[in-house]
Amino acid sequence: MPNDVRYIENVVELVRRECIELAYGQRQLMLNVPVALTEALSNAILRGNGDDPAKHVHVRAEVDSERLVVEVADEGEGFDLDASMVDPTTPGNIDREDGRGLFLMRKLMDRVEMIDAPHGSVVRMTLHRE
Repeated sequence: MPNDVRYIENVVELVRRECIELAYGQRQLMLNVPVALTEALSNAILRGNGDDPAKHVHVRAEVDSERLVVEVADEGEGFDLDASMVDPTTPGNIDREDGRGLFLMRKLMDRVEMIDAPHGSVVRMTLHRE
């Protein structure tokens, strides 16, 4: 997809529709999938690709009756997932306006991991159907 936040909603809805077809739970459809995927896409566009319109974000989703696996790849320089994790509930971070995306992704998905890629960063998120 183009490196533009205007495309996020359409991509999220496309993935969510596939989950609807496979009867994922309402909480997963209304909260887990849209929030986690929106955060992953916005991180890739704004942080990974530095909001550069010449770059792209690649999304790969596999969904079946047991689980959803989504990979979001940017063209950035990569990052350390664990080192970038901020707990927005700690006193020093409560007033921060950034740093909540990875925290939300980890709270809403069953697994969030970085996978090896020759270029950029690839975040893989897995959610098991309720």
